[in-house]
Amino acid sequence: MMIMMMIMMMMIHAIESKNLIISSCKKFASEDPNINNNICTTSLQAARGNQGAGLKGLGSILIRLVRRNITDTHCYIKQVLKKGKWDTYVKQCLSVCLELYSDAKSSVKVAKKNYRGKRYDEANLEMSAILDAPVTCEDGVKERITGVSPLSKRTEDTLQLSAITLSIIHLIQIGRDNDP
Repeated sequence: MMIMMMIMMMMIHAIESKNLIISSCKKFASEDPNINNNICTTSLQAARGNQGAGLKGLGSILIRLVRRNITDTHCYIKQVLKKGKWDTYVKQCLSVCLELYSDAKSSVKVAKKNYRGKRYDEANLEMSAILDAPVTCEDGVKERITGVSPLSKRTEDTLQLSAITLSIIHLIQIGRDNDP
């Protein structure tokens, strides 16, 4: 009987977490045109550790997702530089992108530390700084490359995850961590 009760409690937490994700993402997308509700929902539902997570827990998960995305993009840019036959200008743009993503890796580490320390203003500043990397990088590359940039999808993912993280931090800052 006790095991059955524990299983029921775990299921309730999982349902509550799923509802929190759905309602939060819906709210974020309605308030920020840069946030796609589907990307928000699927990213958080697929993330490890989301079961039973409250808004603060989802914020930690998102910062982890942003860190992984930035690290992967940084490595990808290195590969693109090594493998691609680019003209001098595009190589310079990609080198700038590499530097911007390197800075973003540092910013996300600081943001994580500040978030864990409940210094949400500082975490917000670092996450906002991260938004500059993909925008500046993509703008520079698009100036020279005709067609689709090799970084477009990664840029969009970084922007989405960072914007969602900023929305969660904002809710926590205004004291609405239990009410998406």
